Amino acid sequence: MTQLLQRRTERGPVEIDNRERFIRLAYFLAIVLVLAIFTGFSPFLGVIFALVLIVMLHEFGHFVTAKWAGMKVTEYFFGFGPRLWSIRKGETEYGIKAVPLGGYVKIIGMNNLEQVDPADEPRTYRQKSYPRRLSVAVAGSVMHFLLAFVRLMVLWTSVGVPDKVTTQVGEIFKIKGKPSPAQLAGFKAGDQILAVDGHVITRWQDLPPYIRKRPNHPIDFTIQRGDRLFKITAIPTAEAAADSSDDKVGFVGIGPKVVAERTDLGTAVWRSSKTMGHLTSLTFGAFGTVFSASHLRDYTQQLSGHGAVTGKDADRPISVVGFVRVGGQAVKHGWADFLTLLVAINLFVGILNLFPMLPLDGGHVAIATYERIRSRKGRRYHADVTKLLPLTAAVVTVLLLFGAMTIYLDIFRPIANPFQ
Repeated sequence: MTQLLQRRTERGPVEIDNRERFIRLAYFLAIVLVLAIFTGFSPFLGVIFALVLIVMLHEFGHFVTAKWAGMKVTEYFFGFGPRLWSIRKGETEYGIKAVPLGGYVKIIGMNNLEQVDPADEPRTYRQKSYPRRLSVAVAGSVMHFLLAFVRLMVLWTSVGVPDKVTTQVGEIFKIKGKPSPAQLAGFKAGDQILAVDGHVITRWQDLPPYIRKRPNHPIDFTIQRGDRLFKITAIPTAEAAADSSDDKVGFVGIGPKVVAERTDLGTAVWRSSKTMGHLTSLTFGAFGTVFSASHLRDYTQQLSGHGAVTGKDADRPISVVGFVRVGGQAVKHGWADFLTLLVAINLFVGILNLFPMLPLDGGHVAIATYERIRSRKGRRYHADVTKLLPLTAAVVTVLLLFGAMTIYLDIFRPIANPFQ
């Protein structure tokens, strides 16, 4: 009894300290949420939360399969560095750390360099069978593919996929924070454009080329608003062409209303699978393009400030900073665009993690496969991880430099809003 009371007394301050940390963290998050709502930052906060969820579900895939495989998992954390809050359940500690640059699951014995208590050695990653190690290593990427598929299902069944462009006005834009010609002329969302300058319009695709050719020249729009017909005159402003030439093109500031298509569950499964295959193929192609000589040259020019492409034509990857910015714009534009963006980022991260290089998950897959090939009946082969340390350090350095450069570009030379 005395020992039990002593253990409770020793544990009491820790529990109180954890509780106080959790209350402070919850209070801080509540303040951030209120400020985000009142400052209009809530769409971007939603994107940040989505990224955190993606990271932790990736780690959850490793966590669940490691537990299933009988491995000992000692930590499941979001962030790195000093602990902000944590709680221990059984043999695993769960919590949040101060530097929000990702998350991790600590499984003991991930390589032959780690020192482990001999009593725990049978439960290490390195002592488990090849199928179990393989399942743990690929679980993170599998979670990304599952997330992408589920979001495509939601897109097809609930939100709807943009399918038909109408001649109705769906959006009215500003120009550099100022009223556009459409706003000055009195356009409203829902206006049906019937004709321009007496020419009948049956397809929205015919409208932008006509407007672009007439900067600073009045255009008469015949529109239907409800049961009434109107004639509105707008004078397109002269804006720089997207191809970075010296030409000026007309811009009114209207976008079409797009009708979304929704499908039943069976059709959604088929179309989601087909879309997944198509997007996965495009993602593999994008990886090849990013590291091509011509692309790296253009990328270097952008970093030096002399690149010609910085707007919508910028052909380069974006960082977390850029994704939050573009994701927030997607949320404002519509849930279909946001879900499509999340599908793309999940496929990108899922495929990237399977590259056969440490510290990526694909590196662990490669090592486990190599050990399986080298093993013989009754004799288990363990790869010497020390030989891979220089290559691992090089990969980490490249990833950090590439990440820093993309963050720099996304701050100082961001791509234009792709949803305008």
